[in-house]
Amino acid sequence: MQIHEMSMSALAYLGDSVLELITRTMLVKSGIADAGKLNKLALDYVKATAQCEAFDKISGHLTEEEMTWFKRGRNHSSSSAPKSASTGQYRKATGLEVLFAVLYLEGKTERMQQLYDIGFEKI
Repeated sequence: MQIHEMSMSALAYLGDSVLELITRTMLVKSGIADAGKLNKLALDYVKATAQCEAFDKISGHLTEEEMTWFKRGRNHSSSSAPKSASTGQYRKATGLEVLFAVLYLEGKTERMQQLYDIGFEKI
């Protein structure tokens, strides 16, 4: 199956995992050994509000194709936002997840890391 044939929900699901894996890898490499502390810190990166803020930081760095994937994910109708985020924030976070899923599936790990570093630099 080609990427453009995949559902936005499936891509967002995958992108959520991709962002979580990048985050967990970064946290473990920082030297933190306590699993409870790692989980607590990871939440600061993977929650919808943080992903929304990260997108705002990377938006000016995206290619036209990357922005198109983000918009497809953002505009995908979602059932409801979590209590911790507005509908707009949740939709923006979903767009970011779709973008990271597409980069992952295309094997663009260096680009994923570059965008992640820009978006999540000060969390």
